[in-house]
Amino acid sequence: MNHNQVAGWQHTLAFFESELFHDVQMAGLFSDSKTFADAIPVESWQAALEAYPKLREQPTFCLRKFVHEHFNLPPPVSLTSRQKFNRTGEYIEHMWKVLGQRPDIADNSSLIPLPHPYIVPGGRFREIYYWDSYFTALGLMHDGHRGIVVSMLKNFLAIQEQVGSIPNGNRSYYLGRSQPPILALMFELLEPESLSEELAKRCLAGIEREYEFWMVGAKTLGEGESYRRVVAMPDGSILNRYYDENTTPRPESYKEDIEAAQQVTDKKQFFRDLRAACESGWDFSSRWLADPQMLTTVRTTQIVPIDLNALLYHVELTLAKYTTDTGNKAAMYRQAAEKRQQAINHYLWSKSDGFYYDWCLADNARTRIASLAATVPMFTGMASKAQSNAVASTLSSFIAPGGLVTTLNKTQQQWDAPNGWAPLQWFAIKGLLNYQYTNQARDIAQRWVNCVDAYFSHHHSILEKYNVEDTGVPAGGGEYEVQLGFGWTNGVYVKCQQLLHELN
Repeated sequence: MNHNQVAGWQHTLAFFESELFHDVQMAGLFSDSKTFADAIPVESWQAALEAYPKLREQPTFCLRKFVHEHFNLPPPVSLTSRQKFNRTGEYIEHMWKVLGQRPDIADNSSLIPLPHPYIVPGGRFREIYYWDSYFTALGLMHDGHRGIVVSMLKNFLAIQEQVGSIPNGNRSYYLGRSQPPILALMFELLEPESLSEELAKRCLAGIEREYEFWMVGAKTLGEGESYRRVVAMPDGSILNRYYDENTTPRPESYKEDIEAAQQVTDKKQFFRDLRAACESGWDFSSRWLADPQMLTTVRTTQIVPIDLNALLYHVELTLAKYTTDTGNKAAMYRQAAEKRQQAINHYLWSKSDGFYYDWCLADNARTRIASLAATVPMFTGMASKAQSNAVASTLSSFIAPGGLVTTLNKTQQQWDAPNGWAPLQWFAIKGLLNYQYTNQARDIAQRWVNCVDAYFSHHHSILEKYNVEDTGVPAGGGEYEVQLGFGWTNGVYVKCQQLLHELN
């Protein structure tokens, strides 16, 4: 890791703990806390921090003026165009260009520079996001932009080689957490045999490094113990959870976290659980809440999630398939996958309900939150035929006019009903196809395409998420306004169109 880069990130992380950062965020100068977290100091972080306590004592001091004199504020990625597109295909092709970013130049901000071009989601999301990128890549590959997908893969490997993991996004404030592990999925999407030998080896090393990141501490746990992202279940089986190294407010949602924490006794654990939910990508959902209607009851680190463990099963099988050394590594990974599958079937599968659920460590029982995370075992091919049949049957409860709702709970959180999200539609559709539930997959894909088309016909844009229960009403919930763009929706929409063309 470059020494200057480390020093720069340490400066930004220290800045996020400073009195100046606290005062600006709590003053509500910006409607979105992420704006100031992404600011670029005119001179340096240190210069701003040194000037602040001196200048604020002056009777004419204005905090807003101070910020604008000492920082350059980042504009959102512009997603509006003077040109209105009447066809989604033309719009998406245009958006690939709009969302495209050149290799970064270090700018003394919270941005961790990436050496290759990449695609951002759009709007307030000015940086690459880890699990978003797989679903975005589905559309990029279909539309003939394989080169940018290779570049994004190389960026993930580059940042992983620098910091030891693939963070949530390329910002210093994301370094404490990752996101659902999709490096192996991107590797397969690019067809490993078509990659150069050097890049293929680098990818496999990266997938192995990612697996080690998720499994740190696994060998030392006793029954019922947990450490970072690993959990030893009551019988000693090892499964995984989401986590974050930090126990402070999220810089990008600082004011929101501080205000919510006023109602909480253990603030450090509260902040960690919020951050861990962000690692899941489902920020936020009733999946993580003891009371589905109260964010203050978040307990993400107490939840053993079905989707994460199904994805890690796929990582283990990928390593078993492509490991070429002469030792027992391939067999070790295959055995690890088999043990994980057994543990999932024991703890996360409800035979009586015919559905996968998360496990709550605090309750020592499966949760009762039915969610689309249950389709990921089908997506990764881990489910038996009987399990897939039961899950496919239960999915009928999730079907809405515009696709699948995220959970069966209606809450104020954006990863619950009535919202539908592109990545979860794809997990379900591809999972159903893996087990030959073609008609059901086609029906969901058609509903999703119709939902996106209906909004596009009136507004000439594509959204981050949709209200799939009432497609005429914009999606709500969450900490920020619904974003336009949008990388993963574009990608999954394109793949659903392709699927419908092939099946009709």
